[in-house]
Order: sequence, then structure tokens, then C-alpha cells
Amino acid sequence: MSKKVKSLIEKELAKKFDGVEALAVISPRGISGLKNNQLRRKLREKGVRMTVVKNTLVKRATQSGKLKGFQGLLDGPSALVYGKSSISTIARLLVEAKKSDEKLELRGIFFDGEVYIGDKGVEQVSKFPTREEAIALIAAAIAAAGRRLAGAVASPARRMAGVIKSIEEKAKAKEAAAPVPAPGS
Repeated sequence: MSKKVKSLIEKELAKKFDGVEALAVISPRGISGLKNNQLRRKLREKGVRMTVVKNTLVKRATQSGKLKGFQGLLDGPSALVYGKSSISTIARLLVEAKKSDEKLELRGIFFDGEVYIGDKGVEQVSKFPTREEAIALIAAAIAAAGRRLAGAVASPARRMAGVIKSIEEKAKAKEAAAPVPAPGS
């Protein structure tokens, strides 16, 4: 491949991975064409892409930027999995694909400046909450604090209402138990 072609490919890869902050690296070796297409279809349904790359070209294309540091995962034939879905969603998809095809080699995941290596790393990332799940957890924590505060504020009022009600019931009981004076006496 000529230097001019390599330069064009590098520029195209740099443009493709410009907005990407996290990605997974797998080895496409040993995966049949049918399984490869099935995996790509599953990924595409979730807004995730898979690109087979030449390691040296992608290393040069991502030297500067948010993906700096993932190059240690590139060893042998490599396919980069990235997309609009959260990295934990991508990891979950890859773990699920690994269960259906043992030949699938998960090299690792890179995001937020950290590298998670191998099957264990991908599995670890798959257990992280997605963005939506994290927002729901935060909202639930805030709502729980609000409920506790409302309960603390309402608790004295409930106690006071209980005391007033018991006094009222005792007063009614005393009235009912008190002898009624006879008329005309």
C-alpha cells in the first residue's frame, strides 16, 4: 500500500473516531462470515458499529485525542466496536455474543482513560450502569432523601394528631361514664 493511500486511510479513520470516547477491541479471527454478519446486525440494532482495522494505521490515526492509550489492546487482527450506546451496553452485547460463540476473542475495552483487558475486563465493564441507569439511580437517591425529609417533617404532626385524638377519645369516654343528673333535681 502506498504512502498516499495509507495517509488517506489514516485521515478517514481519524475522522471516523473523532467523536468516539470509548471502544471495545475484539479479534475477528476464527469467526465465520455468518456469525460476523449476525454480530454486526445485533450491534447495529443498538447503534453500535464494528470496524476491522489495520493496527498501525489506527494507532497513527488516534495518537492524539480521546482514544490515546487504547493502542495496547491492538495485537494481531483487530476489530474496533464503538457507537452511540454506552460502553456498558457495548460490553453487555459482547459478553452475550461471547456466550453464543466461544471463538470470539474479547481483547478489552477502553474508556475514560482506562483499559480493561480481556474477557474479565469486558465482563467487569458490562456490570457498570448505563447512563440511563445511573441517572435513574441518582434520581431514586434524591427522591428517597426527599421522602425521608417529608416523613421527618410530617412525623411530629402525626404524633400531635394522635395525642389530640386520644385526649378527645378520653374526654368522650368520661362524658359517657359521668352520671347524668336527674331532671328537676
